[in-house]
Amino acid sequence: MADPEDLYDQQHIAFLEAIWGEGYLSPGGPEEVSRVLEGLDLTGKRVLDIGCGSGAITLSLALDHGAAHVVGVDVEEPVCAAARARISAEGAGDRVNIQHVSPGSFAFDDRTFDVVFSKDSIIHIPDKDFLAREVFRVLRPGGWLAASDWLISHDNPPSPEMAAYIKLEALDFAIASPARYHNALTDAGFTSINLRNRNTWYADIASAELAWLIGPERATLSDTFGKDFIDHSVETWQAMVRVLKSGEHCPHHILGQRPA
Repeated sequence: MADPEDLYDQQHIAFLEAIWGEGYLSPGGPEEVSRVLEGLDLTGKRVLDIGCGSGAITLSLALDHGAAHVVGVDVEEPVCAAARARISAEGAGDRVNIQHVSPGSFAFDDRTFDVVFSKDSIIHIPDKDFLAREVFRVLRPGGWLAASDWLISHDNPPSPEMAAYIKLEALDFAIASPARYHNALTDAGFTSINLRNRNTWYADIASAELAWLIGPERATLSDTFGKDFIDHSVETWQAMVRVLKSGEHCPHHILGQRPA
């Protein structure tokens, strides 16, 4: 994994929040979080949020979805600091805790959580099998993994268009296919596995985001974030829209249960 401190700085956090809403570093806002959790009741549950980012989702799992206690973990201190400030401002420190962690095994005992949640963060973890085993380990029997993530539609090398997009993102993308996720969860012991393709949903949204980036707001965005930053972001969105429209880039919802 790349040095986590190299991934998101304050400029990137502010830019992504300008697109996706305060506290959100991936698309869909609270509505998409609810869709990831569809069919699950968090009331009174203990929840782990992998890749908590700047904290809006972690906070929402407690305040909007009724979790008794939520632990958010992230490998980047800047986003953890933003999350802690958000939680403190809401006075929710008794129900939500943020931990800055290093890549590797979770520092939690076996059978600690009722639900493990993640929103578009697992892509940064290369070893999906190890992750699945760790999630299974910290879940209580009957507990659920509920996540969304960025996937590629196949197990072959990325197309030139997909490779160009990944390079433009300049992140430690460890992108994997639905089949690889399904196999990792199955081998770890999960049942009731369901992977739901969200390509059509985000292809439409990403096209609208690109239109916003290149529209009348572009000059203001360039003044705020820097012309080079916005020019690069436009190039990245253009490349992303191409591979979303081809179907090769296919965000998914991921669900699995540790048997009771």
